[in-house]
Amino acid sequence: MTKTFAVIGDPIDHSLSPNIHNAAFRELGLDCTYIAYRIPKGELAAGIESLKSIKIAGFNVTIPHKVEMLKYLDWMDDNCILIGATNTVSNDNGKLKGYNTDMDGFLDPIKKRNIAIKNSNVLLLGAGGAARAIVVAFAKEKASKITISNRTKENAINLAHLAQKLGIVVETKSFQEIDASTQYKFIINATSIGLKNETTPIPKECINKDTIVYDIVYMPMNTDLIVQAKKNNSTIIYGYEMLLGQAARSFQIWHGIDAPYDAMKKALLGGF
Repeated sequence: MTKTFAVIGDPIDHSLSPNIHNAAFRELGLDCTYIAYRIPKGELAAGIESLKSIKIAGFNVTIPHKVEMLKYLDWMDDNCILIGATNTVSNDNGKLKGYNTDMDGFLDPIKKRNIAIKNSNVLLLGAGGAARAIVVAFAKEKASKITISNRTKENAINLAHLAQKLGIVVETKSFQEIDASTQYKFIINATSIGLKNETTPIPKECINKDTIVYDIVYMPMNTDLIVQAKKNNSTIIYGYEMLLGQAARSFQIWHGIDAPYDAMKKALLGGF
């Protein structure tokens, strides 16, 4: 019997997840299929019931359901609890188990490049769900300090409390307060800035050959931040690499085997 997997959210038609997972199934000859399933805001309970009725094997969760989905889980991993959101669910005979692969997905391309995180100084743009996962990731890997910069300072302060609880030195700044003379090892964009080709608020002086620049926006691939980083010979990590890292981790949770990373990458890059 064919196992069905899905990604739920709204909007969902732009999702690249079906491309990625179906390519993995083809590569390994698995009798599985992966669909995009639109569940509008406010209709999550009914949507989950219909997924259960078709005996869905597992599903990814995207905006706007990542936080609300926690209410419908029978079990969740520690990352869900810390980050306060889930993006991967497995259906174990009607019991829904929740995972959060944002942290592993985020760390994956850093580890693939053998870049050390310990004792590093980090500048993080954004204070939403992805930024929460990134703070948890850097705390786990023992970064020494995170500067959180966000449009609304209040959200940055809330996220700073989490960072402090996890034992990391933290400060918050508005975009205007980012200090051009400070040296950051990592500069991370976890906001939507770049989606519509906006200019990055990060001062050019912060970006140099010793900086690792990581923009989690994956469409367009070359955001303004990435373009600046290329000009200044920084090490660049693209948003699609985090997406792939998350997908590979979801695959592993559902199937108990390593994901065919190269086949997934080819399908993803073909989708651009």
